[in-house]
Amino acid sequence: MEEKKFNETSWKHHMKGGDGPDSYACNSEFQKQVLISTEDLIRQQIDEHLNIQNASFDPQNTFRIADFGCSIGPNTFYAVENIISAVKNKYKKSNQDQTPDFQVFFNDLIGNDFNALFRNLPSDRKYFVAAAPGSFYDHLFPKKSINFAHSSIALHWLSKTPKEVIRRGINKGRIHYLGGEKEVKEAYAAQYVEDFGRFLNARADELVDGGLMALQIVGFADGDAFSLSGIRMEYEILQSCLEDVAALGKITKEKVDSFNLPHYFASESELKELIEANGSFCIEKIAKMASPSGHKSDPKGFTLQTKAVLGMVFEEHFGNEVVEEVFRRFLDKVVESPEFFNDKYWEHTIYFVFLKRKGVN
Repeated sequence: MEEKKFNETSWKHHMKGGDGPDSYACNSEFQKQVLISTEDLIRQQIDEHLNIQNASFDPQNTFRIADFGCSIGPNTFYAVENIISAVKNKYKKSNQDQTPDFQVFFNDLIGNDFNALFRNLPSDRKYFVAAAPGSFYDHLFPKKSINFAHSSIALHWLSKTPKEVIRRGINKGRIHYLGGEKEVKEAYAAQYVEDFGRFLNARADELVDGGLMALQIVGFADGDAFSLSGIRMEYEILQSCLEDVAALGKITKEKVDSFNLPHYFASESELKELIEANGSFCIEKIAKMASPSGHKSDPKGFTLQTKAVLGMVFEEHFGNEVVEEVFRRFLDKVVESPEFFNDKYWEHTIYFVFLKRKGVN
């Protein structure tokens, strides 16, 4: 068996654990709305493309589902239960006498609060469960062992900040490529090509022939990465908060300049190009979905959501006390910027991508 090397940086980029008022579990309405908006699409695609005549989907075998980047729920439970319901419906429509047993693997980084996740498992669930800790950019399962792969609002996270950005210090004054220099965006894009390629390679090995994969990915239309957007404004406000804290002497300017968020927002053409280059999947559907508006015009709620998602990355780099100071200032600045919630700035796209593993139909 090939030895898999642990990515020493990957454990840091997880959501805020627990189930308290500042946890991801209590501040992930946006992510839930994405799942709700794609629920019917997933059911339709399963009905059209799940071939239960394929031996890999014999109802006497266990049907295995993996949710990559599951975080701590309850959204992951909503997602897998929708998938299971759609699969069961497909078997029933095909006049099968039985449906398979289901096993769900919840994947996230090793720092994820799996205790909170399993504490909150639905008591009436009709599936077996297991944790699969590790980076979804690595191989996590045996070859041809997974029937259905799923990931929602996770694949914009890079495995790391591009080395070129750190080594050359070419992004000083910003914490992300949005609104930055072209060479910074290109470095991020190159890292995304590497990472998404690794994700596809791993899933191609792990999925059975004819296996299905549903992805919901935050992105931008071609050419929109440098335009003014809500995400860019959010990052620029965070940058200004860090600069304020540095001006007070609580952190150094060098510490701020060395911080870059590991996010990349791909376009539809980039996604198609990378999937086609991989060659292991048929693209059954790519659809653009409107971005949910669950956080609009609620500065406190938006701040809690942002902190639940990004707080651990900030804490790793700057320490907990600085994080608290940064997000106190962030809330104040968002309150003072009503234009921040203008709909025109939140028109980034959610891409719904549905793939089928090539092989047996």
